[in-house]
Parts: sequence; C-alpha cells; structure tokens
Amino acid sequence: MNTAALTPLFVRLKLSLLRNGLRQSSGRKAVYVTSLVITLLFAALQLLGLVLLRGNAHAATVTVLLAAVLAVGWAVMPLFFSGGDETLDPTKLVMLPLRPRPLVGALLVASLVGIGPLFALCLLVGSAVASARGAAGVVAAVIAVPLALLVYVALARAVAAANIRLLTSRKGRDLAVLSGLVIAVGAQFVSFGAERLGDAGGLAELTPTADVVRWLPPASALGAVDSASEGAYGSAALQLLLSAAALGALLYAWQRSLGKLMTAPDGSTLSAAEPTRKGSRSLLSSVRLPEGRTGAVIVRSLRYAWRDPKTKAGWVTSLAVGLIVPILNAVQGSGSIYLSLFAVGMIGVQMSNQFGQDTSAFWMVALTISSPRDAYLELRARALALLLVSVPYSLLVVVLTAAVLGDADALPEALGLSFTALGALLATGAVASARLAYSIPQDSGYKNVAPGQAGLAWLSMLGGVLVAGAVCAPVVAAVLWLDVGWLLLPLGVVYGVLVAEAGLRLAAPQTARRLPEILSAVSKG
Repeated sequence: MNTAALTPLFVRLKLSLLRNGLRQSSGRKAVYVTSLVITLLFAALQLLGLVLLRGNAHAATVTVLLAAVLAVGWAVMPLFFSGGDETLDPTKLVMLPLRPRPLVGALLVASLVGIGPLFALCLLVGSAVASARGAAGVVAAVIAVPLALLVYVALARAVAAANIRLLTSRKGRDLAVLSGLVIAVGAQFVSFGAERLGDAGGLAELTPTADVVRWLPPASALGAVDSASEGAYGSAALQLLLSAAALGALLYAWQRSLGKLMTAPDGSTLSAAEPTRKGSRSLLSSVRLPEGRTGAVIVRSLRYAWRDPKTKAGWVTSLAVGLIVPILNAVQGSGSIYLSLFAVGMIGVQMSNQFGQDTSAFWMVALTISSPRDAYLELRARALALLLVSVPYSLLVVVLTAAVLGDADALPEALGLSFTALGALLATGAVASARLAYSIPQDSGYKNVAPGQAGLAWLSMLGGVLVAGAVCAPVVAAVLWLDVGWLLLPLGVVYGVLVAEAGLRLAAPQTARRLPEILSAVSKG
C-alpha cells in the first residue's frame, strides 16, 4: 500500500483516537477543551505580537531564535509527554503488513493534526509576517513556513521512534513525570536570562547568536525569509536547502527506526533471562538504622522516593528549584540569604499527604496501627526519613547562598530560621496527612491529584505553609527585634524540634482514629 492510500486512513485514525479519548470521561473532555482554548488564546497573542514586530530592526533576530527554541521544544516533547499521543508509539503498528517508507509519509501528514502543530503554525506564520519584505520575502515565507513545520513534526517523530523502548519502560515513565522539573528549572533560567538581557542592552545583544542560528535548520528556513527580503537570494536558497536536507535526514532516520522496531525482537522480555548480579548492595542496606518500625518505615519511605515516579518527581523538583531560586537571585545581586528559606519550604511540603503516596496499599500500613502510639511511630519515622535529606540540603543551600552574597554574618540567623521552618512544616504536614489525605493517580503521567480532590491538595499544601509561617512567628520576631546573633541557631534547632514533636503528637491520635477515612481518600486514584 502506497503513501497516498495510507494517508487518509491515518488521518481518520488520528481523529478517531482523539474523539474516542474525549468520550472516556467528561473530565478529560473538559481538560482538552480548556487546553485548546488556552493554547489558541496564547497563540493568537503571540501571533499578534509578532505581526506588530514587523518593521523592527531586530525582527529577524527574534524570529530566527524563536524558530530554534521551537525546534528544541519539539525535540524534547516526546521524551516527556509521549503518553499524550497514542500515535507516537509505532510498535502498535508492527503487526500490520506495512512497509516503513509509506508509513512514514502517512504518519507525517497525520501528525499535523493536533494542538501542537496548530500552535507552531501560528508562531511560524507570525514570524514570517514579521520578517518578510517585498515579493521575494513573501515567496520565501510561503516555502519556509510549511518546511519548518514539517521539520518540527519529523523531528518529534524521529526522536520518539528512536527512543520508544525507553519511553514505554519504567525509566521512560520516570522521565515523563520529571517534565515538571524541566519546566520549572527552565522557567528560572529564562527569567534570569531575560533580566540579564534587559540590563545588557536588549535584543541587540542577541544579534551575534542569531547570525549563527540562522544557518541551523529549521531556523534557517526563517533566516531565508530575511535573506530574501534583503536581496541575498543565494543565501536564502542555501538556507532553505539546509532545512530541506534536515527534513530528508530526519525522515530517513525515522524510517530506519521504524524498520528496526518492526523487525527486531522486543528486548523487554529478554532481560528477565539475564543472570542477576550477586553481591550488589543498595546504599540503604549499608546504613545503620533504628530497629523495629522506625527503621523499616524510614527504608520504605526513602525507597518510595527513589522508585515511585511521582514521588521521585516531587522530591527532585523540590530539591532543584529550591536550590536554583536563591542561588540565581544571589548571583544577580538582588537576593537575600533569607530567600534560602524558599528551599526549606519546597522540601518541607513533602511531609504533607504522606499516606497519599501509599495509594490503596495504605491498607497494609493501616493494619499495623492499632493505637495512637503506633500512629506516632509511623509519622515520626516518615518525618525522620525526610530529615535525612532535608537537613543537609537546607544547610547546603543556606551556606551556598551566604557564600555567593558574601553575607557570613547572617548565616546563624538564616540557619536558625531554616531549622525552625523545617520543624513547623513537619508538624503541619503530619496534621495535614491525617486530616487532608488525598489520592495520587498512578495511571496518569501528569495528574497528581484524583478528580474532585484538588481542593484538599491546595488546602493541605497552602494551608500547611501558612500555618507553619504563623508557628515560626516567635523566632522571626527574635530576628527582627532582638540581636541574638549566634544564639538563634541553637534556639531555632530546639524550637523546630519541639514544634515538630508537638505536631506529630497532635496528628497521631487523629491518624489512628481516621484510618478508614484515610484509606478511602487515598484509594480514589
């Protein structure tokens, strides 16, 4: 079967998958419609902004760099959001009598159906309008826009096909839920770069970078529009040729990957036959932990944090963003050592919803709790597991921030406040775990709260932070009005320990009394 016969079939298949997916639940339909409206609104605003950029001396710089950023986004999109498009997995077609070459053409056209291609098309059209001048520029734009769009789609498909074994494995699911980390960290660097750009003199600073990027596909297609508008027809033709060559190379790589996927055995069943390595020991097995429930719960909590994709995503995102925000602000000279408390808040909120990470398996924990004393030991062990990471992490962030700012005199006060805040967050997190438990769905790569429980999640985290802030008020007052100096460090440690202990003892009887309610709440995902 040739490409012309397959293309309409695959376009209908893509539309059917989309339609049937929306029929699964009203919630999914609402999310899709909301995403579509927000995306179209954002795309329209971007399109308007690019059109208004027409005639600006730096218009070509913006459009070329925007095309390059879009290419990066399309390249990494399959690695983080492969679950959002069933057609990204070509292994579902291996049983059909199809050859790779016509399959590539049909999938390429079908891939143009969706929100992503529509958003990219809006930005490309706006970029072309901003850069094109004269008849030659318009002709180049007519060629460049669809060429760049095809390169984006082919790039995403080639990456997905080359990494599909990873994306459908456990490591791939771990990678997908870490997308939040990439977005959060990327946002911090974008903010930092934008501020530095404003201080350095604006878009003129990006011109040398744009002069290089305009020769790299697919940004070279947009560069060709500017070159043709300037009368450099040879450069424009060469830039379009570079993008066309990149498209051909991507299609060839995609075809090769499809051929291997359709003919090679699935290695996922072969690893079970490999001999296991003897003598391998985990880091936890080499650490001496308390006997009884405490040690067992600490090990279980840390293993959850390492093995469960969503728990790992929460921890890694908190650790990374909590470190980046104070350090970047300190590097810019606009930060304060007390901004390191942001890192404490990010890691401290991991104490909230402790039982939600157990999901329906919480029943096994519930069977071991027969009294408030058992509940206290359970919550205390989970808090100790968090402290094993949060205490050295908080110390590291505060010391690094002080070193970058050169503000060693404020180090004891910042450390005292950090340990106070950590103790308060452990206390409020323990109470929230008992009173405001909610379910974390395991079958979705992006949902961290079961439908209908978003209010519980917001109240648990936001309410916990606000109450913790109020609990820290006495120590904050000591910093503001009393010159206690180094005394604040031991004061903060003692106060934090006492507050955490009080919170655990307050939450323990509530946990023991509400075991059925907690199990019901965490089992809805």
